[in-house]
Amino acid sequence: MSKLICVRHGQSLWNKDNKFTGWVDVDLSDQGISEAEIAGELLKNFKFDIVFTSILKRAINTADIILSRNESKPEIIRDKALNERHYGELQGLNKAEIGEKVGAEQLHIWRRSYDIAPPEGESLKDTQERVIPYYENEILPMIKAGKNILISAHGNSLRALAMHLENISKDDISEINIPTGQPYVYELDDKFNFISKKYIGTDD
Repeated sequence: MSKLICVRHGQSLWNKDNKFTGWVDVDLSDQGISEAEIAGELLKNFKFDIVFTSILKRAINTADIILSRNESKPEIIRDKALNERHYGELQGLNKAEIGEKVGAEQLHIWRRSYDIAPPEGESLKDTQERVIPYYENEILPMIKAGKNILISAHGNSLRALAMHLENISKDDISEINIPTGQPYVYELDDKFNFISKKYIGTDD
């Protein structure tokens, strides 16, 4: 059975500074590089046939660091369908400062709600509407063909995929956070439906 492994990029420079990043092409922080290196050690014995990333360098560089510790020579496919949510007018702004300006409740709605977008940005629903067709049309056929897949992407593009695969409700997704740099593997049944998700290197 093929494996589907996902990882959110390591901490970025703007994660470190508590800024909304979205589609701004910010690189990894020193901690993010270290997180990617640790992920590479956890995944060094996995064989990858195809690696999918967004077109943003924090995801690309996380995948590159992981593969530098792995003997696989996979095909690498990059697509903006896997990009982070576009945060619109919030991109580059400090989250705490925005919270002070608009209130904690509004900030939480913009960050975690399913179908409410920040000004000029995407909601999680909007993000899902590009992530899921890409998964169904490009990634799932490779899983069905027996390929081992690594997806290196972003908190919200991976939350969008998690909603789809794990059948998470619109209400419950607001409580789901995917940590940086921690790879996890999906177990799928013979019809490619979700069985379980396990973070690699943990006992959970």
